[in-house]
Amino acid sequence: MAFSLTAEQTAVREAVREFGENEIEPLGTECDREKRYPAELMEQAAQYDLIAPEVPEKYGGAGMDSLTGVIVTEELWRADPGIGSAIGSRGFGSTMIHKYGDEWMKETWLPRITGGESACASAISEPAHGSNVAGIETYAERDSDGWVLNGQKMWITNGTVADVMVVMAKTDPDAGHEGISAFLVPTDTDGLQAEKIDNKLGIRASDLAEIIIDDVRVPEENLIGEEDAGFYQLMDFFASGRANVAAQAVGTAQAAIDDSIQYANEREQFGQPISEFQAIEHKLAEMATNVEAARSLTYRAASAIDSDDLDEAAKWASMAKLFASEHAVDVADEAIQVHGGAGYVTDHNVERYYRDARITKIYEGTSEIQKNIIADRVL
Repeated sequence: MAFSLTAEQTAVREAVREFGENEIEPLGTECDREKRYPAELMEQAAQYDLIAPEVPEKYGGAGMDSLTGVIVTEELWRADPGIGSAIGSRGFGSTMIHKYGDEWMKETWLPRITGGESACASAISEPAHGSNVAGIETYAERDSDGWVLNGQKMWITNGTVADVMVVMAKTDPDAGHEGISAFLVPTDTDGLQAEKIDNKLGIRASDLAEIIIDDVRVPEENLIGEEDAGFYQLMDFFASGRANVAAQAVGTAQAAIDDSIQYANEREQFGQPISEFQAIEHKLAEMATNVEAARSLTYRAASAIDSDDLDEAAKWASMAKLFASEHAVDVADEAIQVHGGAGYVTDHNVERYYRDARITKIYEGTSEIQKNIIADRVL
């Protein structure tokens, strides 16, 4: 399947790339080294429609389709994966609010999120339950005033910077995945505590936290969508989430090969640039081929999502995430090899790309989970 970008999509790519080169790249090394969240970029990123761009214009978003959205993600991560993650995940959970939330939720929170004023988080994973969403143990009980939530969440993006969270909790503990509901929880609610996780391998500019939920009370109206339907609501977004991770991997891999090409043309050994040695040429050829293949799969997945064919979207999104994430790590590894000893230290960005790429094989479903999904579809 051939992908011809529209004039608008091409313009979006160029605008994000300009923003990345001028605003993101100069801060990449600093934010990684200091493990610092780039809060100062959020207002400007919002002006470029880079925060929750899929949200309709009615609520301050850009109303982008999935293909345009993955182009944005790819370019953000190409500029710097850590900062790209911080900007791209700023609205994490906003799609749940938009699709299933009541109108007051949308009017209250979505313009603040898309405008860069507030950050959103999606509290799903738990210490004992990552890919197994159905096994979560956080629970919500009714009382006279609404709901009381208790539990613990782990690896929550934006955990310490978010102003609001979408919290997944069991409302029927005996019903498995059929007893999960989604709740809108402002982070200043009594009983909610976020503890920063800062000992990460990569994407260090992105905020990550453990969340303690201790008798957190929310009104009845803070239930998002239908009671006990949260698992199915969440499944609606896994295809788009996985296509987005694939785009993250593509952007990181592209950055790695860009740096490798530049270094190979500048670095001389035995009286010539190392780019003229066949061993280096073959590495770059394989790297470029894998990046283009990953990009094509990612765009194919986004197109399937836009076509509303859910079965096809799930298959292509898992294929894209699996292939792109696995090869992003491989490409970053080869980029270090092209740089030699210089690539093993922080003087060059490729060691950071290697660390940053690794997470794409884990979140939004590990590579092993993706293989299960793909096998289920093809069999």
